Amino acid sequence: MVSKKSIAQPSTKQAGDAAEDAALAYLQQAGLRLLTRNYRTPGRGGGEIDLIMRAPDGTCVFIEVRQRQTASHGGAAASVSPLKQQRIVFAARHYLMRMNTLPPCRFDVVAVQGTHLEWIKGAFDAC
Repeated sequence: MVSKKSIAQPSTKQAGDAAEDAALAYLQQAGLRLLTRNYRTPGRGGGEIDLIMRAPDGTCVFIEVRQRQTASHGGAAASVSPLKQQRIVFAARHYLMRMNTLPPCRFDVVAVQGTHLEWIKGAFDAC
């Protein structure tokens, strides 16, 4: 009798966490400093931001990390829908409420497809 051992594929959460880790390392090498990871607003219907970082020029950068295996259906970057953007902006406003002075801000996306990482600065606006 031949026994087959199945190799467990990483869960979606594990793959997402690995993509976030890779994005964080990449952005830190580029000179950004981590302020907060996985920031969530309280309550239902709120938003979540994968990484909040400070750029060397003082800009507060809100970063959405998206991971896809292939570029089908537009790939990782295209998966940041207008609704997702609204939720990120909502969470960013919530995060900024606790600051006395508002820094310049930017919304970036880090798209991870397989082993390729693409950093899209100013991917969308808060309007």
